[in-house]
Formats: sequence, structure tokens, C-alpha cells
Amino acid sequence: MLRLIVVLFLLVTPLGAEEIVLGLSHDEVAITANFDGSEVMIFGAIKRDAPAPVGGPLEVIITLAGPLEPVLVRRKERVLGIWVNTDAVEVDAAPSFYAVATSAPMRDVLTSVEDLRYGISIPRAIRSVGAPDTVQNSEIFTQALIRIRAGSQLYQILESAVDIEEETLFRGQITMPAALTEGEYTAHIYITRDGVVVDDYETSIAVYKAGLERWLYEMSRNQPFLYGLMSLAIVISAGWLASAAFRIFQR
Repeated sequence: MLRLIVVLFLLVTPLGAEEIVLGLSHDEVAITANFDGSEVMIFGAIKRDAPAPVGGPLEVIITLAGPLEPVLVRRKERVLGIWVNTDAVEVDAAPSFYAVATSAPMRDVLTSVEDLRYGISIPRAIRSVGAPDTVQNSEIFTQALIRIRAGSQLYQILESAVDIEEETLFRGQITMPAALTEGEYTAHIYITRDGVVVDDYETSIAVYKAGLERWLYEMSRNQPFLYGLMSLAIVISAGWLASAAFRIFQR
């Protein structure tokens, strides 16, 4: 009976199993009035119970995803010399920020089957169930969303940006732009061999408004009337100061 238990244990526990031990440079990002972005260092090690298995080299993939949100993507066409909105497709859930960093070119670290299974690449991280029957080539709307957000550094592909030492230690750095959505960001690390995921690990980073940004945000949500009066007062004061300065310079 004992021998049978040992055999079953060996069958379900792979020899030389590899596990991720992770660390973060910081687990929260504060958005203040002068916030211009942040850099997050993600580092870790590979824990093994035996020597590294024989086969392809170990590779690492790091993703950092912001909160999911629905996005309405519109297509503009020129009608009678005027650009107007025509078709529209609602993307059901797209990360507000998404970066994927790899230790080698993506085609070498992950197979398409594994990408489909884990949803690692940017197109796989976006969920779009369907489009109206009147819209043709609906996939171009998702491509347009990726292109627009990539231009704002909200979507990033960082190939060969993760360093690995002796197939044991790894580190990667992701730069988060200033235009961040508040919420919980998910960092996901995958280790692969021959394009197949061996192990994965998930942790979170809190992104929140602080200081003056937090005060203004809370006022706009909880006291919109006072927020409107304050905004109006600021506009009037700025106009008066600009007018006064102009009169002084004219003298």
C-alpha cells in the first residue's frame, strides 16, 4: 500500500519541478498632482527541488495589467467632406494598462496554444464577445484600440527586456505612464520551456490618487455642486489675473 502511495505521488509531482519566488520594488503607486509616471521593478528566482530539467532554455514572461473596463470604439469615415462617426463596436473588457515583457522574442517563449490558454499577449488580454451584424471586420476595432493605446504607452510589448541569470534569477522593469487609471493592477509572471508554461505567479500593485489629486477627486464625486463652484471661481480668478497682468504690461 505504501509503495502504491509513493508511485501515485511521483506521478502527480513532476521531478525537478520549478516554482517562482517573486519580489517587487514597490507594491503601490501614488498618483499626485506632479505625478509623471512610475517604474516598477519585478524580480525573483526559480525554486527547484532537483537540477534543472533537460530541454529548451527557461524563459520568463512578465505582464502588468490595469483594471478591466468596457470601451466603445468608433470608426470615422469621410462623408461629403466631413468626418463623421459611422460604425461602433463595444469591447467588453480591455485592461486600462497592459505591458508584457519577455526574456526573448515572444515567438520563442510562448506557443499560440499556450497564449490562447493563459491570455498573455495583448490581443488575448482583451475580451470582445462580438459585434453587431451590421459591422464587418469587427477585429479591426480591437486592433485600432491597441494601436491608440500603444501610442500613449498604455499598451507595451517589451521583448527581450527580462534578464535571466543562470536560469535561476530574473528581473524586469516596466514603466507606467502618467495617465493611469486608479485601481488594482495585476502582475503575472510565467516561466516557460519550449513555449509551454511551467509555472505562473500572480500578485497585485495598488494605484491610487493621493494628496491634492485625491481631494479633488473625492470632491468631484461626493460634492459636485461645490466642485463646480470652485472650478468656476478658479476660472474667473485666472481670467481676472490675466487681464490685470495684461494692463500692467501695457503701461
